[in-house]
Amino acid sequence: MAKKSNFYPVILAGGRGTRFWPLSRKKRAKQLLALDGKQTMIQQTVSRLLPLAPPKQFWIITNEDLRAAILKQLPKLPKLQVLAEPLGRNTAPAIGLAAFLLLRENPEAVIGMFPSDHVIADEKKYRSTIARGAEIAAAGENIVVIGIKPNRAETGYGYIEVGSASSSDALRVRRFTEKPDSEKAAAFVAAGNYFWNSGMFLWSARTLANALLEHLPKTAPILEEIASTFGTRKFVDTFRRLYPKCENISVDYAVLEPRSAKAEQAGNIFCLPADFGWNDLGSWTALHEHHTSKDTPADRNLTQCGGVFSLNASGNYVYAPGKFVAVVGVNDLVVVETPDALLITTRHRAQDVGKVVKYLDEKKLHKLT
Repeated sequence: MAKKSNFYPVILAGGRGTRFWPLSRKKRAKQLLALDGKQTMIQQTVSRLLPLAPPKQFWIITNEDLRAAILKQLPKLPKLQVLAEPLGRNTAPAIGLAAFLLLRENPEAVIGMFPSDHVIADEKKYRSTIARGAEIAAAGENIVVIGIKPNRAETGYGYIEVGSASSSDALRVRRFTEKPDSEKAAAFVAAGNYFWNSGMFLWSARTLANALLEHLPKTAPILEEIASTFGTRKFVDTFRRLYPKCENISVDYAVLEPRSAKAEQAGNIFCLPADFGWNDLGSWTALHEHHTSKDTPADRNLTQCGGVFSLNASGNYVYAPGKFVAVVGVNDLVVVETPDALLITTRHRAQDVGKVVKYLDEKKLHKLT
């Protein structure tokens, strides 16, 4: 891999909380940092990456609701490197800002982008895969994505189509497809040359900065200007003033799709297939799947409530703290109750919760988000 001193993990925390509506942002700050085990999710993410980089090289991009909690949970990380977005602007501006910041700090920097809500079963194999990805990223204008072999026709994940092998372990990427319908997802799984997009990417800071300047020419100079003030008194004001002007777009749409359109050989995007026991706890469906796989109840119902009665019901997720819940004659539902909102959907459609949040934003019903 790249020299240890050149590897910089950048962790994105809290950006996808809309998939856990109707919990409020403050409620998510308390609930979603600790979805699995004794450590919080972000503590687990940092812990499994620490053998690859010292604490001083970690960066966290989060929001105002989570920053204070993260600082308490990760006291060894530099406080100035836990950045809270003034306004959510998706993954392209977030990781792009990190690229311009790190390019100033270390021109040889290799960035690993990691969501904070992943569960990894085999951490040794995970680190080996990340180390190999960093090697490829450091070797040129290369982008590396960690791909997960699909075991079902999941519509909530993006897919990576791969082509020829560039080495014994890396495959060249042909194209990305974001969240296909069930028919396309089934066809992708059957084809055998598709992987789930894990959301974990590796690239040099220079490669990412150049890609943003090419494909996101309005936003890249803004990020560059913000980065130029880091470490000065102007940074906080500049960050708050300019960052909201960035385009609200994911790095997948901003960089990966146009880069892959250059053709398989020219795009220099590589997929590293991963087999380290991955789960993305980014939705109610994934949370249900993860917990029931560890301790499977006979009826596969997962409930967080004050008491429960179940009859002829299976595969349901019910969140209603403090309330007695009767689940009768229903299957594969997600029911989430909060004081001011109620979500009722199926586990198969729980990914559509983001559309509810979009509707509430359009109607300016911000108290519900």
